[in-house]
Amino acid sequence: MQRTRIYLVRHGQVKGHEEKRYNGQVNVSLTHLGREQSERVCDYLVDIPLDAIYSSDLARSCYCAELIAEAHDLTVSTQESLRELHFGDWESRTWVELQEAYPDEWKVRLQDLVNFQVPGGESLQEAADRIRPAVQQILVNHSGGNVVLVAHGGTNRIILLDAIGAPLGQAFSIEQDYGCMNIIDYFADGNSVVKLLNGMAHQETPVVLGLTGLTSRQANR
Repeated sequence: MQRTRIYLVRHGQVKGHEEKRYNGQVNVSLTHLGREQSERVCDYLVDIPLDAIYSSDLARSCYCAELIAEAHDLTVSTQESLRELHFGDWESRTWVELQEAYPDEWKVRLQDLVNFQVPGGESLQEAADRIRPAVQQILVNHSGGNVVLVAHGGTNRIILLDAIGAPLGQAFSIEQDYGCMNIIDYFADGNSVVKLLNGMAHQETPVVLGLTGLTSRQANR
């Protein structure tokens, strides 16, 4: 049966990651490691035929997508609908700050992850409602092809939960490390199979050619 494969990637490590900060839809810079992680994703995909590359329009995801696009002579399609969950008034603030400033709201969010809405932001359900149509359109546009989608921890979790038929409330039952790779196969009968979840093997050992020190990405430019 014909399948459409999505290589679902999370962007690399961001500055301030150690503070456990809600970045949401704010643009934040990648760390040096975050840029390296993006390059290693590109190395992993360099010899795989790709039909299209999609990305959240936030800079931390675009960086990785642009590297992949350059290596494959493709153009990135950036989409606002693939952004991270919008945390509204909580964006750019740390978990510690929020627990101190909004103790009651913090507890409510933990009790109702799907429907809780931060003032000025969106609920997980609302995020899913904007992300799902975008993914379905990608599948329609590239039926039978190989597609890269670079996004965020929250965005990826929503896509993965849908692929395995799990409820949104299980979002944090799935890990999405910085620079991870997921592979999902979608079939014409509506079924889908997650072939790789939170894959990090490509991050552990960069591909090196001979003694030149060039990664496969650099060598193929």
